[in-house]
Amino acid sequence: MPEKPEYVPPKVWSWNKDNGGAFAAINRPIAGPTHDKELPVGRHPLQLYSLATPNGVKVTVMLEELLALGHTGAEYDAWLIKINDGDQFSSGFVDVNPNSKIPALMDRSGAEPVRVFESGAILLYLAEKFDAFLPRGAARAECLSWLFWQMGSAPYLGGGFGHFYAYAPVKIEYAIDRFAMEVKRQLDVLDRRLADHEFLAGSEYTIADIATWPWYGGLVKGQIYGAGEFLQVQDYKHVQRWTDTIAARPAVQRGRMVNRPFGDPASQLHERHDAADFLTNTQDKLRAQR
Repeated sequence: MPEKPEYVPPKVWSWNKDNGGAFAAINRPIAGPTHDKELPVGRHPLQLYSLATPNGVKVTVMLEELLALGHTGAEYDAWLIKINDGDQFSSGFVDVNPNSKIPALMDRSGAEPVRVFESGAILLYLAEKFDAFLPRGAARAECLSWLFWQMGSAPYLGGGFGHFYAYAPVKIEYAIDRFAMEVKRQLDVLDRRLADHEFLAGSEYTIADIATWPWYGGLVKGQIYGAGEFLQVQDYKHVQRWTDTIAARPAVQRGRMVNRPFGDPASQLHERHDAADFLTNTQDKLRAQR
C-alpha cells in the first residue's frame, strides 16, 4: 500500500468540516451564537450553566465545599449544557460566555447580575466572594501560581494528549509522543511538589487543588482517556496520595455528581436546587453505591 504524501500546509488555511474527529459537529473557527435560546433562571443566587467535564466539576466541587462550610449564599441552580448538542452556541449562553465553553456562572445576588466565565476565574471569584479556600500572604501567591499553572497546562492534557490519543480520527505517532511527553512532565511537576506538601499551596486545601484534581486525579486513576497504563500513572505515588485524599471529601463526591449525564444513573444529579434536600438525596445515592 503506497504511503500518503507528506502534508504540506497551503498558503491559506480553509475549514474542512469533516476533519474534526469525534467533535467535528461542535468545533468551528468562528465565535457567536448559532441559534436563539434563552437560558433558564432558577431562584437561587448563583446560576451555573455547565456539564460534568473536568472543567465543570471544578466549579460544582467548589460550590459544594462552600455549602459544606455553611455559606448559604452559595446556593445555586445547576443547568445542564449538552455540548455535543451545541447548547453552548445558544444566544443565551453566548451572552454569559462569549467563548462558548462550559462552565459559565451568573451571580444574581446583587443589584446587577455579574457574569463569570473560565473555570479558574470562577473559582477565584467565588473564593474572594466567600473568603474561602484562598489563603493569605505567601500561601496566596503559591495558591494562585498553581491555579494558573493548571489553567495553562490543561490544554496540553485535554486538547493535546487527550485529543490525539483518544479522539483524533487517525493515530499520529509524533503528536501522541509529543503530548505524552508533556503530560508526563506535568505529572512529575505535581509529584515533586506533593512529595513534601500535603496540598499544592502547602498544608491547606485551596482552589489550586480544586482546579487541578478533576484533570490530574482523573488521569492517574485511569478515568479519562483510558491512558493509565500508557502513561504508567502508578509511578506518581504522591499524586496518587493527593488524589485519594481529595476524592474522600464528601463535598467532592457531591460535586462530581452534578450535571453528570453519563454513567450510572445513581451517580447523576441534575438541576440541583436546595442544599438540604440535595445533601439528603446525595447521601442516599452514595449509600446505595457502597
